[in-house]
Amino acid sequence: MGDVTMGEMPCHRLRRMGTPLRALGHRWSGVAALAALCLSLALPAPGAPALLRPALPTCAGLQTTPPQAEGPYYRPNSPERSSLLEPGMPGVRLTLAGYVLVRPCRPVARAWLDFWQADDRGQYDLAGYRLRGHTYTDAAGVYVLETILPGVYPGRTRHVHVKVRAPGGPTLTTQLYFPGEAGNQTDRIFHPALLVALQDAPAGRVGIFHFLLEGP
Repeated sequence: MGDVTMGEMPCHRLRRMGTPLRALGHRWSGVAALAALCLSLALPAPGAPALLRPALPTCAGLQTTPPQAEGPYYRPNSPERSSLLEPGMPGVRLTLAGYVLVRPCRPVARAWLDFWQADDRGQYDLAGYRLRGHTYTDAAGVYVLETILPGVYPGRTRHVHVKVRAPGGPTLTTQLYFPGEAGNQTDRIFHPALLVALQDAPAGRVGIFHFLLEGP
């Protein structure tokens, strides 16, 4: 993989600092997202499929993913798909990727993740399954979802809903948030532990988030 440049700091410059990137990401909040992406991304050429292979995180600085309210718009029995994109769908393209792990720090194959979100206008589809779908982690415990950056639902900050379940385990219901949103300061349930590490990519945005579940 070649160097991936984020703004004015390419990944090879971070490597030459002499500090492991994982430690750098945990210590310096200003470059945490960059360090995570340098560790995990092989950004595709414009127009090519997203090729994401997150590096296995260390769980030392990773807390158990906190639960959050389901909200009023969950619909069961969503279609299985790793892309929620549809032809002509407006909005900024977003690829979410990461690991599902159980304590102490074991990746989970075939973990189920069910996503639902508002469209770019902040509206949920209540009649069908637009911007709704479930997927599974691969044999290495990695999930990848192609979607759009959700719009702002009235009274809330920008967020994506998700349910996560390891095979045979309980279901975690939670929400993911995005850095730099003014609404994060006033949202009644916003949690900083649920922030996605977000960066620009050739075809939109890329977000990394690792789910850490309690072990059986």
